[in-house]
Amino acid sequence: MNINRRTLLKSALATTTALALPFTRQALRAEAADASEKHYEIVDIKRTTVKLEYREVPRRHMDRELPHWRYTELCDVTLKNGKVGTGETLLYYTWEVPSDEDVRRVIGKSAIEVMWDDSLGAGLQMALFDAVARTANVPIRALLGNQVYKKTPLSWWNIDTSAKDMASECLTAYKLGYSSYKTKGRPWFDVDHQMELACKAIPAEFKIDMDFNSTLRDAERGIPILKRVAKYPQTDIFESPIPQSDVDGNKEICAATHVNIAMHYGTPTPATVVQSGCCDGFVVGHGATDLMAAGRFCTETQMPFWLQLVGSGITAAYSLHFGGVLDQATWPAVNCHQLYENDLLVRPIELKHGFAAVPDLPGIGHEIDRDMVERLKVKRPPQRPEPKRLIETTWTDGKRMFTASNGRVNFMLTAGNQERYPYYAPGADTRLVKDDGSARWKALYEKARKLGPIEG
Repeated sequence: MNINRRTLLKSALATTTALALPFTRQALRAEAADASEKHYEIVDIKRTTVKLEYREVPRRHMDRELPHWRYTELCDVTLKNGKVGTGETLLYYTWEVPSDEDVRRVIGKSAIEVMWDDSLGAGLQMALFDAVARTANVPIRALLGNQVYKKTPLSWWNIDTSAKDMASECLTAYKLGYSSYKTKGRPWFDVDHQMELACKAIPAEFKIDMDFNSTLRDAERGIPILKRVAKYPQTDIFESPIPQSDVDGNKEICAATHVNIAMHYGTPTPATVVQSGCCDGFVVGHGATDLMAAGRFCTETQMPFWLQLVGSGITAAYSLHFGGVLDQATWPAVNCHQLYENDLLVRPIELKHGFAAVPDLPGIGHEIDRDMVERLKVKRPPQRPEPKRLIETTWTDGKRMFTASNGRVNFMLTAGNQERYPYYAPGADTRLVKDDGSARWKALYEKARKLGPIEG
């Protein structure tokens, strides 16, 4: 545990915002004045949609709520010098999807001049960094600042699952060199049973982080649940147990447990977090400029965080570079590339004792499996795919509820935060009900879609 945990360095707040981008940016701009037309001018951008398949265990649960995470877009940027950089956008879960207009407005410009523009979107910005770094024959981390780590921690991720599948995933992660697993805490699964089975499968040094996405609702009811989960030595971080805006409630939770409390950076304001002590660290994502700004704030205030850049192995490789230069990126990064049967890299990212090497090769430091990209290439969906799903939740007291997809992302989470399910009742278990073509399935689906979670 960081010795500065819950130590509030208020004096740093005044200086953090004055810090400039890494010197590398100014140096590259100076070079761009003479060489951008010759070396760094963007002459072509191609985008390719790829459909990735989940591995068997996560498929059972991702199909329940996030079937659309299969679609990712690769962006290939060609510079006048012939170098090509590649980036990735998980189309239906990202901070910004590059648009046709974004592509048009950078053609003919220097990649160095525009690569820090977060508004370009995930894949396009990533591709620009990759292209510039390959031209300069340096890894992306060299464009970001001084390297502080040669290796950086990564976490295995899965959506909320049955207790049996959670134990299986934790064991799979452990065998592959991971030391951390992040999942969701939800009222439609028995979190005590999940932890019990998972912790029997892996050693105490393997850590489990649980993101509640505010579903514990308030400190009074949430603290007893958090204390039960905290009794397992594997428990390491609770993310957003109650609404992040509830500063006093989160302070109460911090005081009640030894487990680290994480919040998404931005709400409440970082200054409020430091002044109040309502969490122990952050979840940091978004574009390169915002990432570096958050990283500098965390350096000044000694607040640890994990990087959360989500996609295939391409995004995970990109994330490694930020982990190498941001000194408070000490919590395991969440990239979610472990969900997929194929991570689109020629050589997968390898972990030892929970850490992956920060690449030293040019660009993202990993080569993309172009043959795999070609095999998995599909036409981009005109809108977010929304297959019909009927979900059944049961409890040990015999209660049964049905939920249906309704055209909205996070339809179960929304219902959970509206407390439309029993509040973390024992024995909760949830499964996707296959459409068997029967009149009963259709009737249940239509009723649950219209009315929300219904008893059945």
